[in-house]
Amino acid sequence: MSQMNRQLTFGVSLVTIAVLLLSACGPAAQPAAQPTTAPVQPTTAAQATAAPAAGKTLEIFSWWTTGGEAAGLLKLFDIYKQQNPGVEVINATVAGGAGSNAKAVLKTRMLGGDPPDSFQVHMGHELIDTWVTTGYMEPLDDIFTSEGFDKVFPKGVLDIVSANGHYWSVPANIHRANMLWYNKKVFDANGLKAPVTFDDFFTVAEALKAKGITPLALGDSGIWASVNLFETVLIGSMGADKYKGLWTGQTDWNGPEVKQALETMKKMLTYVNSDHSALSWDQANQLVIDGKAGMTIMGDWVDADNLAKKFADSGWAPAPGNTGIYDALSDTFGLPKGAKHPEQAKAWLKLLGSKAGQEAFNPLKGSICARTDCDPKLFGPYLQWAMQEWARDTIVPSLAHGAAASEGWVTDINNVMTAFVTDGDVAKAQTGLAQACTAAKVCK
Repeated sequence: MSQMNRQLTFGVSLVTIAVLLLSACGPAAQPAAQPTTAPVQPTTAAQATAAPAAGKTLEIFSWWTTGGEAAGLLKLFDIYKQQNPGVEVINATVAGGAGSNAKAVLKTRMLGGDPPDSFQVHMGHELIDTWVTTGYMEPLDDIFTSEGFDKVFPKGVLDIVSANGHYWSVPANIHRANMLWYNKKVFDANGLKAPVTFDDFFTVAEALKAKGITPLALGDSGIWASVNLFETVLIGSMGADKYKGLWTGQTDWNGPEVKQALETMKKMLTYVNSDHSALSWDQANQLVIDGKAGMTIMGDWVDADNLAKKFADSGWAPAPGNTGIYDALSDTFGLPKGAKHPEQAKAWLKLLGSKAGQEAFNPLKGSICARTDCDPKLFGPYLQWAMQEWARDTIVPSLAHGAAASEGWVTDINNVMTAFVTDGDVAKAQTGLAQACTAAKVCK
């Protein structure tokens, strides 16, 4: 595996406690997969803020409440209980808002001195800027060394979970945000191939439109879906290095590549379903499954949705212009300062990053291992392909899912995109994006 292709450097901005209290809770997190088992009953906000019982207890805080994510979490709990007999595991899940509700409850607990033993957070700035730079987390260097995590996680991942020379969270999985999904039966019937470039995309879109088929399904009732689409267009317009430079101040948000990305996205939006603002991402994917739409651009949790719905005609490819670039996000867990059961939490983190833990969790979750040594035979066709791509592609951080930018910065970009998908004003959107970078204190 190429280490140079995985180099990823982030500048960490300082965040004050006052900002934490005033800033909006993070927007869209990674969506849940469709149900494959009975859902976990989520705790209420009041239950989630209650202190865990004394004794041999482990409280895990997350928003994994349904489908494959809940099944994977319960599988990890089963293994943990086998390895740590006598420990009561408290499943402190908070449902709703694709993670935003959970983040609000977590913020109350962390700032109130009542942290869970470990909590779900996206790899990257969502953790670092919010909880590490403000002194709320314990470093995990000893665990990374004792368990050999620094040898089995790719350098790109190690860089993202690091700050100030320390490791701060253990990644449970890897998802890919920049994927195009299409209905193979529809494409075959119309003599079409998955588009590789934006020119290819618009050619395919015109052919589908002529047949009365919606070219691109979009469900952005949560604006994160449009932001997810936009980040793939940014990557396809400027390539990996300049895209990464957007988050470090090295690439100008007022530059021609960003303008071109906005122009391209504006054109793409003319091919989406008219009811996109009323649909969720999975409802948009249902249009593809039903043959009412030809394509959707979305993260690879679509694969889990397709499998749950027994959709056998799903095709996949990197989004236009994204070949060779892996737009990554990851769910991670860390150790808060003041956790009531730190030793149990450390055992949880060791399991989470272990080969056995990741091989048990990820096939159910619909994601691949963050480790490089998992057995591909345990995974389905798409995930086997994704594992191969993960091993050779250049890694870039997802914007919509907390890896590339701080929560406040993502919120500002969400606001820009909310207006843009309605008015299509490229100049206004570019100005707003540049101002968001300045407000994040990354751009001058």
